[in-house]
Amino acid sequence: MMRYALSLLMAMMVFVTMAHAQERSGPLRIEITEGVIEPLPYAAPIFVAETAAAAQHAQNITQVIATDLSGTGLFREIPASAHIGRITNFTSPVQFADWKAINAQALIVGSVSAESDGRLTVRFRLYDVFAGQEIGQGLQLQGTADGWRRMAHKVADQVYSRLTGEDPYFDSRVVFVAESGPKDNRQKQLAIMDYDGANLSYLTDSSSIVLAPRFSPGDNQVLYTSYESGFPKIYLLDVASAGRRVLETQQGTMSFAPRFAPDGRTVVFSLTAGGNTDLYAMDIASGQTTRLTSAPSIETAPSFSPDGSQIVFESDRSGLPQLYVMPAGGGEAQRISFGQGRYGTPVWSPRGDLISFTKQSKGRFHIGVMRTDGSEERLLTASFLDEGPTWAPNGRVIMFTRESQGAQGQARLYSVDITGRNLRQVPLDIGASDPSWSGLQK
Repeated sequence: MMRYALSLLMAMMVFVTMAHAQERSGPLRIEITEGVIEPLPYAAPIFVAETAAAAQHAQNITQVIATDLSGTGLFREIPASAHIGRITNFTSPVQFADWKAINAQALIVGSVSAESDGRLTVRFRLYDVFAGQEIGQGLQLQGTADGWRRMAHKVADQVYSRLTGEDPYFDSRVVFVAESGPKDNRQKQLAIMDYDGANLSYLTDSSSIVLAPRFSPGDNQVLYTSYESGFPKIYLLDVASAGRRVLETQQGTMSFAPRFAPDGRTVVFSLTAGGNTDLYAMDIASGQTTRLTSAPSIETAPSFSPDGSQIVFESDRSGLPQLYVMPAGGGEAQRISFGQGRYGTPVWSPRGDLISFTKQSKGRFHIGVMRTDGSEERLLTASFLDEGPTWAPNGRVIMFTRESQGAQGQARLYSVDITGRNLRQVPLDIGASDPSWSGLQK
């Protein structure tokens, strides 16, 4: 049974042009235009351990930073075996000639100290090697030893933003459906992880089927659909306490496909009553419900624009599932998808410029993007089953579910840049589907 209605993606092509270092006259910056990606070479020597207890943390933090950056496809780490220079003191002047010799265009220098009370202090600086100058200001972070990965992501976010001009996304989390067991008896439970698959934990048990978790704007709550009562109902779960409550609707109805409004106070969802499925909005505090659509068709998978003024959704009112946009309070809907095939699960980019979706066409599934008016549609992936996109906080990367062919096909999470490049599997040892990406952690 398909997890979503299907759709298609369009994307900008991104070209990372790096002038040859000796010829570069301006500041070091990845310039985004159309073309082919040439990763920027950088060096990240292991951060200096300023206390003996910090040695392992220094190595681990450096590795996570390098993995974050190289994982974007925009950066290429120069291995430590090629380094000529050595960084043994965080405050000592950098010998830029040593790093020029290996063509490192950016250099990340850092230090880690560990206190007896378990506190860590991480410092870093970013340098333009060929200009021989620091990019931005140095950064100092403090936290607990248990939070070392977050500090590493924060450093990588700073490097990424300073070199690309884009908003960061590494210090974020993903809530999803963890899957186990054979295909004819899949066990499903809600789980949460860092964006890179680390720090996995479970929010529910596997006693009932759960679907489509969605983060609140503050990332402290999750909406999801559960079948524990025998038919679908929407639950609101607190991430910190795992406490939850059902969002009650009319008796005898089925509610599913929920999503928060940008203000976090309203939920839009599908409700089936009397054989008809329409979109409704609910005020979370009062429980007051407003009907948004009224058509003899299936309306589902709603998603708000970032400013909360519009909703994109999926409807089969034209005969096949297509994408439509309407005012957030309901009203006339405009169709925006016109390609061949079936479209579904639309999600508005946090930047407001694109809508991602799933598309089924000619026996293949795709993740795609299009402009909010339906123009410039472009497919980013193609496989036996790709579905359910979710956006990174900066609107440049999409995570989705991919399922392999065959009776024992296991769902996995993948990510892809909006160029359609840098397709990567999220490193998880379990089956996973229905991802929802948080904003940056506070």
